Amino acid sequence: MNPTNLPHSSIKQSRRSFLHTNLLALGAGAVSALNLEPRGCVVAAEAAATRTFPRRIKLGVVGNGGRGAWIADLFRRHGGYEMWAVADYFQEVAEACGDALGVDPARRFSTLSGYQRLIESGVEAVALETPPAFFPEHARAAVEAGLHVYLAKPVAVDVPGSLVIEAAAKQATARQRCFLVDYQLPTDPHNQEVMRQVEAGAIGPVATVNSHYYAGPFADPAFTDSYADRLRHLIWCNDVAMGGGYHVNACIHAVDAALWVAGSRPVAAMGVSRRMRFNPHGDSHDVFSIVLEFENGLTISHRGEHLDNQSDFSVICQIQGQSGYAETCYGGKAFFKGRDDGYNGQVENLYEAGARRNIARFHEDVLAGRCENPTVRRAVDGALTTILGREAALRRTRLTMLQLLQENQRLEVDLRGLKR
Repeated sequence: MNPTNLPHSSIKQSRRSFLHTNLLALGAGAVSALNLEPRGCVVAAEAAATRTFPRRIKLGVVGNGGRGAWIADLFRRHGGYEMWAVADYFQEVAEACGDALGVDPARRFSTLSGYQRLIESGVEAVALETPPAFFPEHARAAVEAGLHVYLAKPVAVDVPGSLVIEAAAKQATARQRCFLVDYQLPTDPHNQEVMRQVEAGAIGPVATVNSHYYAGPFADPAFTDSYADRLRHLIWCNDVAMGGGYHVNACIHAVDAALWVAGSRPVAAMGVSRRMRFNPHGDSHDVFSIVLEFENGLTISHRGEHLDNQSDFSVICQIQGQSGYAETCYGGKAFFKGRDDGYNGQVENLYEAGARRNIARFHEDVLAGRCENPTVRRAVDGALTTILGREAALRRTRLTMLQLLQENQRLEVDLRGLKR
């Protein structure tokens, strides 16, 4: 294919606007009307639902609002899962999701401890879709109970949490349990082909990598007497202790793509950041410029902005080689241009298509007993890398990974007043 004059990657509707437009606006009962995908995806879902599976996996979904309800429906449509239990902090959200999935009312749980009752309900596997501050506790409990784990990103918001996830995944492998982290960008066949060519030397030795994540912000209203109000509608993404902040929670998609190239954690980061969204109340910064340093001399420059400023959603990793150039992306053209060859392919509907691929892979791994759990290492590296970048930019200094790990700072969420 002709590699010249390839446009930069962009898509008009972001993964964020998909959630806001199609899920949150519909309210708590939205999950019952989740026929939102294009016709091609409906056909694929119907085909999956008519497949014959050796058996169905009893699945529990923790976190049933917004994306949790949406991805629960994808699990249902796959056909290889028995939707066994649901849990959400809010009882009415768990009830709406349970109604849509056909879950027995006796297995719809709520409050902060709902995940524990779900784990004890007879499930084989859990899909964890809560705010990420809860992931380490929930994932560790699931692994200790002998369950398979399907986990959203980021896997944690701080260093202690990241290390808990790393240890839990190792325990899962030792106990022959699957542990999959749901990143979508690496599942796309065009991104995979570009990376295969880069790794094969098609653009020469990699000189430097640039990544960016541009999107709008989430609603960020004033705090009320109860943090429960910020557990709805992704408001918690504005709060560092609950969601990790915009760099950890969102920019991590682009950073993960860059780490795919680097193949390791950085040794240091430096950067700057600030808050520029309208009338912010959460403490997360939303504009970032960060440079990552690696042991072999490679550098990654990342830019992030999360503003309502009319710009299109764009997630790109640009790979500058000694003799060529490549890009992977969340939507648009993935490509490489070498001196003698090139390739490009359109990355489409990745938010949904990537989740579907991961759901199918999780099912296959569980049934086949494949428990190497290869998605975990880079997911933990990505969490630690974005935490390193967040802290370096906040402090406006150079911070090493060793310093970050030695600090081992735990972020505490004030859960007073929430139902246990």
